[in-house]
Amino acid sequence: MQVTPLIWIITLAVTILFFVYEFFAHVRKPHEPSIGESARWSAFYIGLALLFGVGIGMVSGWNFGGEYFAGYLTEKALSIDNLFVFLIVMSGFAVPKKYQQKVLMIGIVIALILRGGFIAIGAGLIENFSWIFYIFGALLLFLAYKQAFGSHESNPADGKFMQLVRRVLPVTDEYHGDKLTVKKDGSRFFTPMMLTIIAIGFVDLIFAVDSIPAIYGLTNEAYIVFTANAFALMGLRQLFFLIGGLLERLVYLAQGLAVILAFIGVKLVFHALHVNELSFINGGQPLLWVPEIPIWFSLLFIGATIAVATVASLMKTRGDGDKNDRHTVEGGTVAAASGDGRETGSSSDDDMSPTARAQK
Repeated sequence: MQVTPLIWIITLAVTILFFVYEFFAHVRKPHEPSIGESARWSAFYIGLALLFGVGIGMVSGWNFGGEYFAGYLTEKALSIDNLFVFLIVMSGFAVPKKYQQKVLMIGIVIALILRGGFIAIGAGLIENFSWIFYIFGALLLFLAYKQAFGSHESNPADGKFMQLVRRVLPVTDEYHGDKLTVKKDGSRFFTPMMLTIIAIGFVDLIFAVDSIPAIYGLTNEAYIVFTANAFALMGLRQLFFLIGGLLERLVYLAQGLAVILAFIGVKLVFHALHVNELSFINGGQPLLWVPEIPIWFSLLFIGATIAVATVASLMKTRGDGDKNDRHTVEGGTVAAASGDGRETGSSSDDDMSPTARAQK
């Protein structure tokens, strides 16, 4: 795939312009976006990402197009996992709803910058050291295990890193609008908004560790890696408000991502064996009998895994909701039957005020 410096410059410039537009058009004035606004912009960014992938396929060939779509799907799924952690962080810091857009916007920009750095480092390592695929593969297999069996209930807002930040930085107890710092009694203090952004940035750094090796397991093209990441992050802010309630219902998302990471980890190890140069493995010769997993299979596997995890999650939470409803009804029926129409010490409806009756 031939990508000239001019194409890189144009791509970076357009990406920056999109985020600048996002800030001035939607984020600068604090507000909680409506469902309609979030849905329209989410659809726009997803449609734009799909059109870009079609463009890559038409210009550079559908093998590269397939790599882009597989990478985009993987990064989008990992970004949704990011959203779940962002939700925990903002809940931990009690960020007011109308200021959450700004936190998300800054967090997404930080994520893109960090991933850009990791992409450049990864490209350099792959270019010079073929054995790096062994490390990437082992890392993804380890992260897949952690994703599937690790605890996801810890709050980054209360972690050791944020405790250290609180000890180092002078911080106010209350928010001052969406300001990051405020001056009190002649001294400059950081607000909880700044702490939230620091926590989001730290989370972004952690997620970049599995995000970049994962997509490099699907393509070696740095341009595809960057654009797939950029499009996965574009519209993430709107998606947060669109599926905020749905996030808690994706109970099998972690397991689905674990399967994807493990699959890509195995794919990386297979590729490492196929291009092996390590002297203590097969005398430094490639193991050509090891299969290379084709990109079309990767794309189907990733798409199917995301679909199964989503459907299974929704069925599970719906089933749990139906059980809770039945238990509530049955409990109410038992309580009514046990009352036998006798007073239980509470006032009757006739004795209540109109306000109290309405509340009841």
